[in-house]
Amino acid sequence: MEEELAMLKQFIGQLQELLHNGSHPPSSPPSSSSSSSSFIVLHNPHYHNRWCLPFTEENSADDSCDILMAPGKKPGGIFNMLETVKQPVKRSRKDKKNQGKSSTEGDGNMDQEIWQEFPHDLFESVVSRLPIPKFFQFRAVCRKWNALIDSDSFSRCCTDLPQTIPWFYTITHENVNSGQVYDPSSKKWHHPIIPALPKKTIVLPMASAGGLVCFLDIGHRNFYVSNPLTKSFRELPARSFKVWSRVAVGMTLNGNSTSDGYKVLWVGCEGEYEVYDSLSNVWTKRGTIPSNIKLPVLLNFKSQPVAIQSTLYFMLTDPEGILSYDMVSGKWKQYVIPGPPDLSDLTLAECGERLMLVGLLTKNAATCVCIWELQKMTLLWKEVDRMPNIWCLEFYGKHVRMNCLGNKGCLMMLSLRSRQMNRLITYNAVTREWSKVPGCTVPRGRKRLWIACGTAFHPSPTARA
Repeated sequence: MEEELAMLKQFIGQLQELLHNGSHPPSSPPSSSSSSSSFIVLHNPHYHNRWCLPFTEENSADDSCDILMAPGKKPGGIFNMLETVKQPVKRSRKDKKNQGKSSTEGDGNMDQEIWQEFPHDLFESVVSRLPIPKFFQFRAVCRKWNALIDSDSFSRCCTDLPQTIPWFYTITHENVNSGQVYDPSSKKWHHPIIPALPKKTIVLPMASAGGLVCFLDIGHRNFYVSNPLTKSFRELPARSFKVWSRVAVGMTLNGNSTSDGYKVLWVGCEGEYEVYDSLSNVWTKRGTIPSNIKLPVLLNFKSQPVAIQSTLYFMLTDPEGILSYDMVSGKWKQYVIPGPPDLSDLTLAECGERLMLVGLLTKNAATCVCIWELQKMTLLWKEVDRMPNIWCLEFYGKHVRMNCLGNKGCLMMLSLRSRQMNRLITYNAVTREWSKVPGCTVPRGRKRLWIACGTAFHPSPTARA
């Protein structure tokens, strides 16, 4: 055995010397069936010849192969350095020519003669389906792609697509002059800046439509409309009514997109209201709520108005019920609907043209979030879902307050807070899925921000104020 190892070591040494010097390998020694020596064939990719390593053993050559190639076992020691290699397959000239073509075509370079004739409408259709963050990365490639955002045909492509999952534009107690936008699909916070918004006053997001967000300053004097994604901005003209009290604000589209125009409605507690039309850029339909509706209108300002097609719905506290206004016909309606017992912090929501009600159900020391749906036949609220019990245990014994941070497309964001906590959750009325929202922190920092208020909007790169 020692002689065999010595022979192997000597041969490996010669092999390493040959590889180092770049010389040709030795010729294969002749094999003999009568000899007790067996040979292991090796192949070096740098050479076309095969090398045979002598393996002296008392067993036959077949037995030696069994030792090296036993199934389920790997030879140890120096035999790990030796492997049998298959003879390379010879390729024809045609195969080599085709291989050269595939390597040049697959290197990532596009043939300009082919791609320059790619249909432009098909190109816009593909780009319009990109996720919003990817689309803005795509815009940075060149000026032509960046100009898509102003293309009417591209805007129509985006309008024809189903609405995406809504985002939520919020402001925090610490940074009231800058927005924090939450994307539920990626569960990430973005920090857009709208330079045109006034910096010396607090501006609150009040409503949204078609990718645009309507803002109102804290003094209830000036309205602004902007697209948080593209910074498209418009300051609305001054109102004719000098109302400095709290107002409820709603917003709807005239058609399928902002290119058809939009309307903004505000209504005060004394029944005064105005409607702004973006196409004429003036406040119209100035007046007061008809006398058949009880005044003063005690609006629930914690509940944002809900838009279903061209109708806005406001929540009333006294008497309990709903107040509606049709933006097309200009008609007001009032529905007296008693609220469910033991509910607090009520807020309206919508899902597929259905009116929903969200509130905190408190009994003894237990608190839970409940979802109710308005039955059209009886005009009564029916409970359809509630937060999982394991989540409600976190609120046990705590004085919890709830605030809705927006609702669009059956998705709503809720803020649950007390002295010890501040939780953000989302609820999908279609899938009945509850999800926790990650904390919002300062960009490049660790400080967690407390969300003050917000509104939901459908992100649109083509919406223009």
